[in-house]
Amino acid sequence: MAEQTHVLFVEDDDVIREATQLALERVGFAVTAMPDGLSGLEAFRADRPDIALLDVMVPGLDGVSLCRRIRDESTVPVIMLSARADAIDVVLGLEAGADDYVTKPFDGAVLVARIRAVLRRFGHAGGEARQEEGAAQGDGGVLTFGELEIDTDGMEVRKAGRPVALTPTEMRLLLEFSAAPGTVLSRDKLLERVWDYGWGGDTRVVDVHVQRLRTKIGQDRIETVRGFGYKLKA
Repeated sequence: MAEQTHVLFVEDDDVIREATQLALERVGFAVTAMPDGLSGLEAFRADRPDIALLDVMVPGLDGVSLCRRIRDESTVPVIMLSARADAIDVVLGLEAGADDYVTKPFDGAVLVARIRAVLRRFGHAGGEARQEEGAAQGDGGVLTFGELEIDTDGMEVRKAGRPVALTPTEMRLLLEFSAAPGTVLSRDKLLERVWDYGWGGDTRVVDVHVQRLRTKIGQDRIETVRGFGYKLKA
C-alpha cells in the first residue's frame, strides 16, 4: 500500500481544525494538527511532513513567520490559509515562501484539490521541461542564458557558477520560461502550467513568485511585458 501523504495543519480555531483534519483524513491524508505556530514549528521539525497548511492568524508564532522558519530549513510545499482575501495577507504569505493560498471559509473538496495540485507540482518538478529553439543547450541537458545555467536533468541552477537555491515552484516557473525564451507567457498561462489551475486563479501568486525568482537569478533576466505577462531574456 502506498505511503500516506503527511500534512501539517496549523489552525487555532478548534472547530475548523478538527473538521478540516477529519476531512483530510477521510480522503487518505495523515494529518498532524496544531493550535499555534510554536507547536507547529516543533511538529514540523519532528515529523518532516510532506506539505504544511498554515493559517495566517495563529498565536505564538503567526503563520507568515512560521512559513519563513520552515522555508529557512526546507523546500516542503506550504499553503497559507487566510480569513480574508486581503492583498496584504496574500502577498506577505507568498513573499515568506508560501507556494499557494486558500481563503477561508473554504470548501473541503476545494482545499483537497489545491493540496493535490501542489503535491503534483512538487512530485513532477522536472518532468515537463520543454526544449525550444532559442535556448543554448550544453551537455547533459544544461540550458545557458548568459551567466545563468539550468540543469534540467539534475534540477539545479547556477548563476555565475554559483548554486542558486530554488523551491520546486520557482524551479517549475523557471523551466516554463526557459522552455520558450523570448516568448511572452501570460499570467493565466503560467497559472495553468505551474499551479495546475484550469480556471482563472489569483494572478498575484504569479507576480510574487516572479519577483522572488528575479531576486535569485537576476532582476533583469525576466522581463515584464505590460498588459501581457513575462518573458525570459534569451
